[in-house]
Amino acid sequence: MSAIRYAMFVKTVELQSLALAAGELCCTPSAVSHGISSLEAELGVKLMQRSRAGVKLTEEGKRLYPLSQAVLSAIERVHLAANELKRGSGGTVRIGAFTSVAVHWLPGMIKSFSELYPNAEFKLLNGDYHDVNMWLESGSIDIGFVTMPDYPKNCRSVALREDRLLAVLPKDHPLAGLESFPVAAAENESFISLMENSDNDARRALEMAGVKANVKFTTKDDYAIIAMIEQGLGISIMPELLVGQTNHVRLMPLDNGASRTIGIAIPKDSEENIMVERFIEHIKDWLAKRYA
Repeated sequence: MSAIRYAMFVKTVELQSLALAAGELCCTPSAVSHGISSLEAELGVKLMQRSRAGVKLTEEGKRLYPLSQAVLSAIERVHLAANELKRGSGGTVRIGAFTSVAVHWLPGMIKSFSELYPNAEFKLLNGDYHDVNMWLESGSIDIGFVTMPDYPKNCRSVALREDRLLAVLPKDHPLAGLESFPVAAAENESFISLMENSDNDARRALEMAGVKANVKFTTKDDYAIIAMIEQGLGISIMPELLVGQTNHVRLMPLDNGASRTIGIAIPKDSEENIMVERFIEHIKDWLAKRYA
C-alpha cells in the first residue's frame, strides 16, 4: 500500500482538480493521474471519472473516499506517535474550531498550555460547524469544538459553556432602542444568514419562536455578516462570543433567550494521545478561570 497514492486521490477529490492537487503535493498533474490509476488497479475499481470539466467520483469512489481519508489519518497518527516517542515529553494536538473559538479562546488556551508543556505542538484547522464534524468523522483532528449535541457518533464529548445568541442590527435601526429584540420581527427584515449547513444557531433561535426569516443574503464568512450589517444591508442573529464588543453595530439579547452550548468532541482513538488528554483538562481549567 502506497500512502502517496491515497493522498493523490483524497487531495484531488478535495480540490476537484488534478492540477491543484499536484500543486499541493509538489508533483505534476500526470504524476497524480498515474498515481490514481495505479490505486484503481490495486483496488480493482474505478474511483473517479476525469474530463476537461474536472473530476467526478464514481459510486465506488464515493464509498472508498472516507475510508481513504481514514487511511491517511492513521498514517499521520503513526508518525505523530513516533515523533512523540523520539522527543519524550512532546506531542502534537490537532484541533478543529469554528471562528469564534479560534479567535477568542484558542490563542489564550494554547499560550498558557505551552508555558506548562513547551514541547507540545499544535495543528489548527479553522472552518464552520460542518467542516469540524467532517474532520472529526475522518479522524483528521484530535479535538473538535462543536455545538452540542451536533457531533459525530464516533466521538465522546464534553460540554463547556452556554453562549447567548444576540440580534445584530445597524446602530440606527428602528428597533435598536429596545431592551431585547423580538425574534418575530425577523420575518419583516432583510436577514443575513450563514450557509445552510453552518447556520444552526440562528435557525434554532428562529424555530423556537416559530419564525421564518426573510433571508436576503447568504455567506460563509461570519465577519462578512457583521460588515454587511454595518452598511445597513440587514440584520442577523449571531453568538455572543463571536461578536464580542463590536462597536459599529447594535447587539441585543433575544426575547426568547436562545443560546448555543459550546463543547468539544474527541474521536475515541484520540484517548491514546496523552497530550490530547492534558489539553482537554487545560481547556476546562482555562474556561473556569476566564469566566470565574
